Amino acid sequence: MQQYHKERLHMDMQQTVLDNGLKIYYIPKPGFSKTFAMLATNFGSVDASFTLDGVRYDTPAGVAHFLEHKMFEDEDGNALQKFGKTGASPNAFTSHSMTAYHFSCTDGFAENLEILLKFVFTPYFTEQNVEKEKGIIGQEIGMIEDTPDWAAFVGMYAGLYHEHPVRVSIAGSVDSIAGITPDVLFTCHRAFYSPANMSLTVCGTADFDEIVRMAEQLSPREAARVAARHYGTRQETVASPVVERRMAVSQPTFLLGFKDAPLAAGESRQRRQLIGDLAARILCGTTSPLFGELYEERLVNRRFENSYTILPEAAAAAFGGESRDPEAVRDRLIAAVRAYAASGVPEELFSRMKKACYGLNVRALDQLDELCRMQAELGFADECCLDFADVYDTITAEDVREMFARWAQPDRTSLSVIRPIQTEETV
Repeated sequence: MQQYHKERLHMDMQQTVLDNGLKIYYIPKPGFSKTFAMLATNFGSVDASFTLDGVRYDTPAGVAHFLEHKMFEDEDGNALQKFGKTGASPNAFTSHSMTAYHFSCTDGFAENLEILLKFVFTPYFTEQNVEKEKGIIGQEIGMIEDTPDWAAFVGMYAGLYHEHPVRVSIAGSVDSIAGITPDVLFTCHRAFYSPANMSLTVCGTADFDEIVRMAEQLSPREAARVAARHYGTRQETVASPVVERRMAVSQPTFLLGFKDAPLAAGESRQRRQLIGDLAARILCGTTSPLFGELYEERLVNRRFENSYTILPEAAAAAFGGESRDPEAVRDRLIAAVRAYAASGVPEELFSRMKKACYGLNVRALDQLDELCRMQAELGFADECCLDFADVYDTITAEDVREMFARWAQPDRTSLSVIRPIQTEETV
């Protein structure tokens, strides 16, 4: 067992790794009425192709998300109903790189943790319940495919990458999930729901020894071998500089992606993420000089957003929202990136944005769900979320300039635009 104490943040974290490989993290939050627990697996939508025990599997797109839905069912009922009886608030999510199951509660923590551990480690799939779920998830897919923001998001990654599975929607398509069977789900569970590929993170008021004891009792005694993943041939350039689609929108919705280099071997995920978040905020955060100019010119509105994302063998920054002229916004963003890459970031701007980003991370420490998510992601890289303050001290303006220099290289951007449907009046 390891114990971290961060005097600067007035926070602690206890950590251990069970004999089966399951990583356990506990971050005490004295005085909080709720406790939040998250059981996560290092398996997301991009992990559809893999090799397990010498056999190559190319599973249908959307299988990780489908598996997340089905895990709540077991032979003696449904985990959601069991949580309902305890008064807990359960949920789950699937991202490109992770699937997580979680709950929050004000009491009965041990009972709820038992429910969580049992249903995640005990798969139960039948032909009947899998076929029934296809209809439910098919409706969900239909709804998200009709969402302009989501369409722009999927289009951006399709433009940025030639082969990487991030090109494909997390939920897959109605056609792709039609190929999912109980055997496919059991195979994916065996490949990636090994304790050695998972973590349990708890934030709030609980007993660390009890958490460890229950995890030892309710997780598999031995860890199954984790599958080797396949992400396609890596290419530095983008697949398409522009991706367009027409939908029922009043004005164009867009997302501009800057393709960055994947994490290098031994590179800190946390440090790269902090530099990426800082660079995105400097370039066009809501208090940046460029955003102020674009807003004054009515090229963007307050819905404009920025992000930086790290994925297995991929990384990208994204900027977007609504605009009457997405191409003009793209050109201004690219020009600013090139200017910062060539001349660096002004010291006053760098210092101000660095303090703002630091403050955002400090505020996140009181959001139990976000704290668990951050530690789950970093835990898979053997890093601690509470180290961010120390890491920030090492980040320089030159680090940010170097990132902008990578974004400024030729053929590194893709603009995904959702335009209004043309009518006879608009043609």
